[in-house]
Amino acid sequence: MDRQRAQAQLAQLKQQLNQERHAYYTQDAPLVTDAEYDRKYQQLLRLEQQFPELVTPDSPSQLVGDSPSPDFTKVRHEVPMLSMGDVFSYQELQEFNTRIHKTLEQAVDYCVELKIDGLALSLIYRQGRLVQGSTRGDGNVGEDVTANVRTIANIPTTLPEPVDLEVRGECYMPKAAFYKLNQQREENGDSIFANPRNAAAGSLRQLDANVTKQRQLQTFIYTVVQPANLGVQTQAEALKKMQAWGWQVNERHIVSHDLDQVADFIEQAQSQRDQLPYGIDGIVLKVNDLHLQQQLGNTVKVPRWEIAYKFPPEEVETKIQQIEWTVGRTGVVTPTAVMDPVQLAGTTVARATLHNWDLIQAKDIRVQDTVRLHKAGDIIPEVSQVVLSQRPADSQPYQAPQTCPSCGARLVHLQEEVALRCINPMCPAQVKEGLTHFASRNAMNIMGLGPRIVQQLWDQKLVHDVADLYRLQASDLTYLDGFQEKSINNLLNSIANSRHNSLERLLYGLGIRHVGAKAARLLAEHFQTMQNLMHASTDEILQINTMGEIIADSLQVYFANPKVQELLADLAQLQVNMKFITPTATTRKHPQTIFADRTVVITGTLQHYKRQELTELLTELGAHVTSSVSKKTDYLIVGENAGSKLTKAQQLQIKILNEAQLQAQLH
Repeated sequence: MDRQRAQAQLAQLKQQLNQERHAYYTQDAPLVTDAEYDRKYQQLLRLEQQFPELVTPDSPSQLVGDSPSPDFTKVRHEVPMLSMGDVFSYQELQEFNTRIHKTLEQAVDYCVELKIDGLALSLIYRQGRLVQGSTRGDGNVGEDVTANVRTIANIPTTLPEPVDLEVRGECYMPKAAFYKLNQQREENGDSIFANPRNAAAGSLRQLDANVTKQRQLQTFIYTVVQPANLGVQTQAEALKKMQAWGWQVNERHIVSHDLDQVADFIEQAQSQRDQLPYGIDGIVLKVNDLHLQQQLGNTVKVPRWEIAYKFPPEEVETKIQQIEWTVGRTGVVTPTAVMDPVQLAGTTVARATLHNWDLIQAKDIRVQDTVRLHKAGDIIPEVSQVVLSQRPADSQPYQAPQTCPSCGARLVHLQEEVALRCINPMCPAQVKEGLTHFASRNAMNIMGLGPRIVQQLWDQKLVHDVADLYRLQASDLTYLDGFQEKSINNLLNSIANSRHNSLERLLYGLGIRHVGAKAARLLAEHFQTMQNLMHASTDEILQINTMGEIIADSLQVYFANPKVQELLADLAQLQVNMKFITPTATTRKHPQTIFADRTVVITGTLQHYKRQELTELLTELGAHVTSSVSKKTDYLIVGENAGSKLTKAQQLQIKILNEAQLQAQLH
């Protein structure tokens, strides 16, 4: 390639990559997949290596991250937060190893760690107290997110010793939290996050710290900027000491003496990647000796003593045969691609969410298109792009549906929403979804009333809204498939018991837009009765800490609806409780429990309880359930593979209960 053509290609690549960097780092809304960005970036590096005189200061090869947002106070990093070099093959790892040996003229050990798919975070402590949290920004200047950092459960705010220290690590969103967040956003008609990394970045960089708190962020800390203050000589020692001092450290790391061990670690990490509760996109190789790290130093962008091995992108091609639309309980109509079945990340995939009409338009997705498929956050099958070279010659742009697939009402595209929505309150799909939500565990907790039973009740015209559930008789349920005397009595008893739930369960079960379980609890506790809440003004609602105008406006619109007023009057007449029941009333039912007013942590895999179920049960018994072990912890409940929390609890001499001992206390 001649110089003129190279200059033209570099100009185009720089423009594209800088636009994509800004979308990824600053807007938390990537325009392309990581694999596509890496492909362009490697192309840019090859051209710059061939024509070094064409390298310019605005090249992505010379930049770290992106400019900090003007919405945040700027923080200048005393020690720059650099990026990492990437390699994509074992041969490139060998070349990195050769460079290290040649420079140092000696063999070295490496600390090999998982590469967490999150965003870089700096934490500064003065006299052992957390004083500042900041993002990387452009490497030299980041964003002050201290208030938000304080809401992250596994970040200690005080240290065992009064030292001045800066540690760095990765802030991430667990896969389960990512999946739940996107479900909620889709139900509300909001744009969804492309992957857990962008979800974490968007959640940490919130102007309202209460939003951050709700997003269930976590961290893994892996760097101490002043190792002498911790008295450590190696990266492995630093990880062990940071864990002992209360930071969450990823335990999946090894010290390797040769690249064969590194290759084994990579193979194991890739094979276990899908089972991890957090996202990873590679492994990181670091010279273990911290003095040798200093000796090797940095380039303008990356440390010379570490390298990231990026996993190859797992993408497959398949063909879209049709696009189905389904209606959720909030009326949002969601498209799903029905495709030729393919194997992807260990599972057979034949369906992939297309999220919303705006995404279909942006990617110009059509029926009979061949598309590339990947798993967003390693869990959600998603179309990354259309293979235009295989598009049929007679292909036509896909047309958005005009009417609801359930009730036939005209769909609307509300302002500032990415979703199409059915606004017919009597839409059968919405009513059935609403009934299922009303009966769900976090709402009215009506055991045995799932989607299949709701469908049968609807088909038999036995229910038209949630109030009809409380009119059901034993004779009605004899018409349902598989219902005998025992199952009929169980369902009727569960419905009857739900009448006595506290107000917050009813509020959440009604499915009021933007009112989740936590907001329902705060509203119920503040206003005490449904009547008080119905007549509350916007200003009165906004007086509650964490309540914003969106929730206040949604409540005003909801309670102003005459049909809602009729429904609530109907429920009250059917003796459904409309008052808040204080937790102390609940704990009095269980005077024998040891958990009242105690701080409890759960760790490991339990056989008889799901983590959320047990958390709710212990909370009902008066316990304060937290995510990290400290001196304030009273009990640690352990399952299999308990890990570092068990070790720390033993060091602090905290009472430890296994699952059998837990069950003995609960029964």
